[in-house]
Amino acid sequence: MPETLKRAVTTPLLYFFILGDVLGAGVYVLVGNIARESGGAVWLPLLTALVLAALTAGSYAELATKYPRAGGSASYVTTAFGPAAGSFIGFCMLAAGVVSVAALARAFAGDYLRALVSVPALVVVVIFSVLLAALNIRGIKESLGANVVATVVELGGLLLIIGAGAWVMLRGDADLDRLTEVGTAEHGAVGAVLAGTVLAFYSFVGFETSVNLAEEVKDPRRSYPTALFGALLTTGVVYVLIGVVASACVPTDQLAQSSGPLLEVIRAAGGIPDRLFSVIALIAVANGALLTGIMSSRLAYGMANDGLLPPVLGRVLAGRRTPWVAILATSSVSLILALTGEVDALAATLVLLLLLVFASVNAAVLVLRRGHGGESGHFRIPTIFPCLGSASCLFLFTRIDGQVWARGLVLVALGAVLALVNAFHVRRTRRTARSSAASGRSRERQEASATPCDDR
Repeated sequence: MPETLKRAVTTPLLYFFILGDVLGAGVYVLVGNIARESGGAVWLPLLTALVLAALTAGSYAELATKYPRAGGSASYVTTAFGPAAGSFIGFCMLAAGVVSVAALARAFAGDYLRALVSVPALVVVVIFSVLLAALNIRGIKESLGANVVATVVELGGLLLIIGAGAWVMLRGDADLDRLTEVGTAEHGAVGAVLAGTVLAFYSFVGFETSVNLAEEVKDPRRSYPTALFGALLTTGVVYVLIGVVASACVPTDQLAQSSGPLLEVIRAAGGIPDRLFSVIALIAVANGALLTGIMSSRLAYGMANDGLLPPVLGRVLAGRRTPWVAILATSSVSLILALTGEVDALAATLVLLLLLVFASVNAAVLVLRRGHGGESGHFRIPTIFPCLGSASCLFLFTRIDGQVWARGLVLVALGAVLALVNAFHVRRTRRTARSSAASGRSRERQEASATPCDDR
C-alpha cells in the first residue's frame, strides 16, 4: 500500500499558507503599472481582478475537496482530459513559475533597492538570480509556522502603507478626486479598467498552488473552501485599500513612473524612513521569488521523474538532496527572461500562462462531475461559477497585448510540443504493453498444447 502524507494542516495554518502565497510581492511592485494602464482609480482593476480570481478559486475549491491529493492543476486536467492535456498544463504551470521569478528578480532591482544603494539593475538581476539559485541548491528548511511569521511581516508592511495613506488623507493632503479618474490617453474607461485588471490579476495568483497541500489537510472538505475564500477576501480588502490610498496620496503620473510605488506613499506621509519600508518590500519580493523558485524547480524535478521532461532534470545533489539540475535549468531561464523583459510585460506573460491553466481547470470541473470517482460529500460550487470563470479567462485573453502574446506563445508552443511527445510516448508504451501481454498469452497457450496427456 503506497505511503500517504501526514494530515497535520489545520484550517488556520492553511489560511495563512494561502494568504502568504497570494499576498505581497505583486502589489508591492505593480500598483504603478496598474495606474499607467487604468488611470487614477487603481482600486477598480484590483477589485475586478479579485472577482475574476474568486470565480476560478471556486473550481479549485471543488476539485481540491473532491480529489484531496497532491498534483494540483495538472492532475485534475489529466483526470478529465488525459495525459497529453495534463502534461501541457503542467508545463504551463512550470513556465508561469519561471516567468514569475523573472518578474520578481526585475522588481528587486527597482526603486526599493535604489532607496538603499545605487547599483545597475542588470547587475542586481544577475546577482539576485545567482544567490537565489545557490540558496535553493543548498536546501531551505521551511515549515508552515515560519510561513505564518513571514506572512505577518508582509501584511504588516501593507498595513503600514494603509495607515500612512490614511494619515495623509486625514490631514487634508490627499486628492480624493483621483479615485474616480478612469481612463488614459491610450484607453477609454472600460478598456483602461480591463488593461489594469490583466496586471492586477497577477497580484491574486498563488492560490492555485495551495491545492498541492490538500493531501496534508486534516479535513479538506471543510478547511479548504474556508481557508481559500477567507484568504482571498482578506487579500482583496487589503489590496483595494492599498489602491485607494496610493491613488489619493500620490499623483497618477508619479505613481505610474515609479518601480517602487508604495514607497511614494511613505514619502508623502513623511516620518517613516524610506530605508525601513524598502527593506520590508525587498523581503517580500525576495521571499516570493524564493518560494516560487523552489516550486518551479520541484515541479520540473517531479515532471522529469514522471517521464514528462528530460531525465537529467531529476538528478539530485548528494548530501543536500536538492534537485540541482532542475534548479539550474529553471533559474537560468528566469535569468534570461529577467534580463530581456520589464516587470509589467513579464507579469502579463505570467497571467497569459495562468489563464490557460485556469480555463482548463474550470472546464475540468464540469467534465469531472460526470463520475471519475473522488471523495463523496465534497464542496460543490454552483455551475454558473466555473462557466463564468471560463468566460472571464477567454475574455481576458483578448485584453493581453500583442507583444506579450509573442513572448507567451513561444512558451505555449514548447508546452504543446511536449504534450505531443508525451502523448506519443504513452501510446507507444501502451501498445508495447498490449503486445507483450498478447505474446505472453500466446506462449502460455503453446506450452499448454505441448504438454503431453496423462493416459493413466
